[in-house]
Amino acid sequence: MNNISVFLVVKNEALNIDRVLKSVEGFDDIVVVDSGSQDETMALASKYTNRLYQHEWQGMAQQKEYAKSLCKHDWVLNLDADEELTSELKQQIIELVSQNNDCTAATIPIQEFFMGLPGHSLTKTNNHIRLFRKSMGAYGTERFHESAVVRGKIKPLIGFINHYGEKSIEVKVEKSNKYSSGKALDKFEHGKHSGLLKLLFIFPLMFIKSYFLRRNFLNGRRGFIGSMVNAFYAFLKEAKLYELEL
Repeated sequence: MNNISVFLVVKNEALNIDRVLKSVEGFDDIVVVDSGSQDETMALASKYTNRLYQHEWQGMAQQKEYAKSLCKHDWVLNLDADEELTSELKQQIIELVSQNNDCTAATIPIQEFFMGLPGHSLTKTNNHIRLFRKSMGAYGTERFHESAVVRGKIKPLIGFINHYGEKSIEVKVEKSNKYSSGKALDKFEHGKHSGLLKLLFIFPLMFIKSYFLRRNFLNGRRGFIGSMVNAFYAFLKEAKLYELEL
């Protein structure tokens, strides 16, 4: 595993950092970039790596781009502090990178834990590019939900990254409020406009997508609650875009 760099952008993640770094033990190069933690985040991280850096917050995409630039190897793996690399995925990553092929990146499914439990095995997952050649990929300017844009062949992996970021309804709602503000501002700065029809119908349409099409109904009442919050998040993005236009 001496040809893969792992990089994380963190702040006040003392409750999570041990879990994620333990899951990537054995990787040669682990880069942690902090933006002003007031807890024990970096002290805990120092148990796993000496590649610890402080960098003033400039936006998530910019922070990740900076952290990526510090990586020693061309193959890089990005994780968030509230995530965990499963052993199955770890082995798949090692095998992919060790192969002599023309692949430049991999999409990885994210297993969401909500209210302390994972989703049903048949619930659709979000898939993101987390493993890629840094010479072939870069981050954009999105404030939240940023992802690397890569050139070349992308291979899907089937092992999961476990995500524990929505441990309660309160946390999920708080993140929806925060992220919707950033997304609305991104849209506004890119010249996009709100529409009455979208404002009227985005909530029911996104609920149908989350609850039925993505099969969150298989998660019982947790799935219903999560789908309602997902729909409200979509509504907030449009409502806040309209507010910015005013």
